This record gives sequence, C-alpha cells and structure tokens, in this order.
Amino acid sequence: MILLAIPFGLVIGLIVGAVGGGGAILALPVLVYILDEPVGPASAASLIVVALAAAVGAGSLARDGRVCWRLALTFSVPSAAASLLGAIGNQAVSGPALILSFVPVMLVAAFATWQRSGASGGGEDSSCPEVARGRIVVAGVGVGLLTGFFGVGGGFVIVPVLALWFGMGFRRAVATSLVIIAITGAVALASHLLAGAHVDAGITAALAGATAAGALLGTLIAERLPQEALGKGFALVVTAVAIFLLVDTLVLGGPPVS
Repeated sequence: MILLAIPFGLVIGLIVGAVGGGGAILALPVLVYILDEPVGPASAASLIVVALAAAVGAGSLARDGRVCWRLALTFSVPSAAASLLGAIGNQAVSGPALILSFVPVMLVAAFATWQRSGASGGGEDSSCPEVARGRIVVAGVGVGLLTGFFGVGGGFVIVPVLALWFGMGFRRAVATSLVIIAITGAVALASHLLAGAHVDAGITAALAGATAAGALLGTLIAERLPQEALGKGFALVVTAVAIFLLVDTLVLGGPPVS
C-alpha cells in the first residue's frame, strides 16, 4: 500500500501545484478506495497531505512575489477558526453520510473551476486587489467550515473566490490560495487530532511526501501549460470522482467503515 501511495501522491501534488488546490478532494477518495483507509482517519490524513503540498507549492511561488500576503493572512484567521467547528461536525457524521454530502460540494467545485478557467484565461494581474474586510471574513468562514468538516484544504473553493469574487488574476490567486490552504489545513488537522482522529503513519507519510514533490513539480509545469486547459481538465476529473462516489455509496455498498 505504501508503494501504491507514491504515484497517486505525485498526481495529487501536480494538481495542487498547477491549479492552486483541489488535491484533497482527490486525496480523500484515494485514501478510502485505493489505500483502504476508513473515512474518518482518511479525512485527517488528507489534511496532512494537502497542507504539506500547499506549503511546498506556496514557497515555490512566493519567491516570484505572487502571494497577496495581507489578504491571505486576513482570510486565514476566520477560516482557521471556522475549521474547528467543521471538525467537530465531522466526528458526529457517519462515513456514508460524509461521502454523500461531499458529492454535491465536488460538483459545485467542478463547475466553479470550469467557469473560472474560462473567465480568467490564465491571466496574471499586476497587483493585489483591495477587498472589503467583511467579504474576506465571510469567504474565510465558509471555506473553514468546509475544510474542517470534509477534511479538505479548500483550494477548490478558494481559487474561484479569489479569482471571480475578489477580482484577482489567476496565477496570483493560485499562489495566495496555497498559503491559505497550508494555514487552514494545519489548524483543521490539529482539531481532528485533538478530537481523537488517528492516521496510518506509513501510508500518510508516503502519500504526503509524494504529494509535496508533485506540488513542486506542478508549479514548474504550470508555467508552461495553458491554465485554462489545466482548470477544465481538473473539473472533469473531479466530476468523474464525484459520480463514482455517488454510485459506490448508493449502489455498491459504500466506503469501508473500519
């Protein structure tokens, strides 16, 4: 299982580094259906995977001055706080219910990613936008709840918010998103562990290490590939995974429960 985690981790990392998030909504199904992890521990493990990958990707892009640090830190405070509430809710929900509630979130994320790809066209703005603090707080709380409850990094929501609602250029939105994911994911992970979540150390380490390497490579590849094509391809993958999760849970018996 540990060796199997490496190629999947590389692919997840490539997505995180290239499009600014989305790795955890693939990491969770990989942990559950490919690596045979129960849903609860998989939620915590996916936070480790995505937070590390985001930190590596953010570090790579920050060197080019693309991170809007003030906005990222302002966004992260309410997002991290709300993730604590989301993590508490995660402990009270069964595995199949968690998966079923995850599916519509994935479909919305896929649609938003597709729309954002076409709208932004992969452009890069010259400066960080001025955004009202209230809008940042509202967006941060929403992302934090999703992060804590589903065990995801939130990048599949953050990047569309930054690009479409805040008016940030696509590449700058990707870099800023990775900083927010790293901070919020780390806080959500801590809350999961404090709530009693356990992870398989070997599988988690292998997947996280491979994902971090993939994220670094993804930031380099993203400079040479059309961002619109990357975003739309990611949207199709997320849609396919969401359909599989829905069919498996409703028809094939659902995810492992132990």
